[in-house]
Amino acid sequence: MAELQSSADRPQPLGRVVAALKGWVERTGDIWVEGQVLEINRRSGATQYLKLRDSRVNVSATLTCSRLVLDNAGPLTEGATVAAWVKARVWEQNTQLSFECRELRPMGEGQLLARLEHLKRTLQAEGLFDPHRKQRLPFVPAVIGLISGANSDAERDVVTNTRRRWPSARFEVRNTPVQGATAAAEIIDALAELDRTPGVEVIVIARGGGSLEDLLPFSDEGLVRAVAACRTPVVSAIGHEKDSPILDNVADLRASTPTDAAKRIVPDATEERALVQQARSRMAQAVVSRLENEQRLLDQLRSRPVLLNPLASFEMHQERLDSQRASLHAAISRAVDDESRQLRHLLERVRSLSPQRTLERGYAILTDGTDTITSVTSVDEGDDLLAYLADGELVLEVRQSTPNPHPQAPAGGDHD
Repeated sequence: MAELQSSADRPQPLGRVVAALKGWVERTGDIWVEGQVLEINRRSGATQYLKLRDSRVNVSATLTCSRLVLDNAGPLTEGATVAAWVKARVWEQNTQLSFECRELRPMGEGQLLARLEHLKRTLQAEGLFDPHRKQRLPFVPAVIGLISGANSDAERDVVTNTRRRWPSARFEVRNTPVQGATAAAEIIDALAELDRTPGVEVIVIARGGGSLEDLLPFSDEGLVRAVAACRTPVVSAIGHEKDSPILDNVADLRASTPTDAAKRIVPDATEERALVQQARSRMAQAVVSRLENEQRLLDQLRSRPVLLNPLASFEMHQERLDSQRASLHAAISRAVDDESRQLRHLLERVRSLSPQRTLERGYAILTDGTDTITSVTSVDEGDDLLAYLADGELVLEVRQSTPNPHPQAPAGGDHD
């Protein structure tokens, strides 16, 4: 900038001045700077934007970086302190000053969060957080294992609220440090002991709230793996709703608070009693409804004509049978009458042709005792003849025979 000479009469072109400024700024090279994240502006493209400020003075700057640089920094949040490896840039078009970020490293709590995030991703990749590994808690555990600090609020919250809900609940309590260098190892030992204890059907690891550093034992890799290998279902009840150690991800159930854990491990006896009463009432009503329904079906069946009068169909057939029988009798009677009339007619005809009828008309039959006399020439005077009349017989003596010169059929004679 010093070698550029200018005056009101001979001003320097703006572009030359900006180019000179750009060259001077960019000669500073790469440098590590510390700042607090004010804003993270993630874009869909490759370039991402951050805004940092100096926490000691009122100075801020815009940073650009690649998506890979931002992702490698871990879970950054606004307000986190970071160390950024940057190179200053001046854009000639608008003389805007920005910093190209080559690497981001969280500092302080942010660095700790990044380390925990890396461990979380590693364990997740191994499948330790998979839902299919989660074990179902028993409805009412016979014995509840509890790991907490000695005489802690967390222990009292779990025990008191559990027994308030289920008065007969039994506990196996193991008191351990819940923060500090030895906490994770002692919690692991207590977990293994409770996992071996007969009757323990669920284990609760509880602690009240605390800072990120205080809750570090519950993100310890050894503890997380021990919980994943535990045969007994484990409930994580660490801190408050906002606290989320890695233990929450591997536990079979996460409770937001120790009090919430008490609500999750046992049912409410009062509610269950009410549910039993409701179930019994519903069952009784169901039985009554079923009986009423079956009674209606029986009544409907009984109201059917075939059940009201089982003989009704037989009576109908009996009526048809009686009618047919009467028709048959009438037909037989008519047939018998017709045959009887015809028989009487034939009988009359036969009778009219019989010798008896001839005799009844006054005729007589003459025989010589052997043959019938049919001609006067068949007898001689003095012969004895036998005469058959309608009402008896006569013995006659022939005194005279007179032949008929013109014989003809007897008057009134019957001929067939």
